[in-house]
Amino acid sequence: MNKPKDEPGLQTILSHCGRNLEASGGYVNVPPYEGSTIIHDDMDDLFGRVDNHLYGDGTARTYGTDGGPTHEAFYEAMNKLEGGVGTWAFSTGLAGCTIPMMAFLKTGDHMLVTDSVYGPTRQFCEVLLKNFGVEAEFYGPTIGAGIEGLIRPNTRLIYMESPGTHTFEMQDVPAIAADARRHGVVTMIDNTYATPINFQPLKHGVDVVVHSATKYICGHSDVLMSTVTCNEKTWKQVRAVCKMTGQYASAQSVYLGLRGLHTLKVRLDAVGAHTRKVVDWLLKREEVKKVIWPAYEKDPGYPIYKRDFAGPIGLFAFQFQDYFTDVQINRFMDSLKLFGLGYSWGGFESLILRSYGKRTVGDPKIMRTMIRVYIGLEDPQDMINDLDQAMTKMRDA
Repeated sequence: MNKPKDEPGLQTILSHCGRNLEASGGYVNVPPYEGSTIIHDDMDDLFGRVDNHLYGDGTARTYGTDGGPTHEAFYEAMNKLEGGVGTWAFSTGLAGCTIPMMAFLKTGDHMLVTDSVYGPTRQFCEVLLKNFGVEAEFYGPTIGAGIEGLIRPNTRLIYMESPGTHTFEMQDVPAIAADARRHGVVTMIDNTYATPINFQPLKHGVDVVVHSATKYICGHSDVLMSTVTCNEKTWKQVRAVCKMTGQYASAQSVYLGLRGLHTLKVRLDAVGAHTRKVVDWLLKREEVKKVIWPAYEKDPGYPIYKRDFAGPIGLFAFQFQDYFTDVQINRFMDSLKLFGLGYSWGGFESLILRSYGKRTVGDPKIMRTMIRVYIGLEDPQDMINDLDQAMTKMRDA
């Protein structure tokens, strides 16, 4: 569908989102406003703001943890991109994945969680939520509309991640969201992989969207932050929990997040093109058994990717042939010069890891066979050359 003639393009929206020349004193970027105490005009102003927190919409600022102009600019931008009514930022990626759950769960409740979920989020569900009397049941990520058969009378939340960031199964998010709505169940998704550029879950029926902004949104491997963006139905509950648990991201972090949004599409376009070249090369290698990338036309998740996503991402996995030993694969990993051995992804530099993690629905061994690759902004031929020389050393090991 063609956009209206007077509607700006995505890159134009990104270039201007969150801009407030009054708040910034005319500077292009709203600077990081750091502070704790807020001075009020008089007692009426002070009590009015407190009343707003206790009985109103909670938007008045009374203290630094409510955020300042920098936060407001960033939140406005995220709401615009995701189609949400409210956004909050957290000081780590994991906090954004876990704290919002507490808005909807209590002792005796049941939740459904994708088996491909981010490992630390899984641990939060299996350990901390269990200690509070919440049962987390893990479902196969390709279940789609079949999830309705798992919904119980006490099911309160369905938590998705599409694709899973180690095994990359695509989920039928609209189908799951539709089933959840019929049963009055809240849906939440980790949308870090796609970013708001390539997928907007709220427009597909999801209630709550979280991002590890540490990755693509900030984009330079120097910020720890996450966000939650909600629809109207869930926003007040989530915001209340964020405030009651003292969640806050620094003004410097949200400043860098807003700055990252301005170049997000440019970076995604570049890494998408680079990844296509590297994947095409890997598919021709006899050492490689399988490449797992939803944007690859023969990937099992490609039909859903093609339907729901606007473009490719630079994170994928591949498997070596079964005859390679752990010693040989580790030799491959240790021989790489351009690819860094490090956690996270979404920055400008290429990274690689042997996958790890836990599965209870799918094959538990599959994680150990995966090599997860993040393609950065380096020249793709240099990446290919690095992979090639490391494979040569692997064969000789």
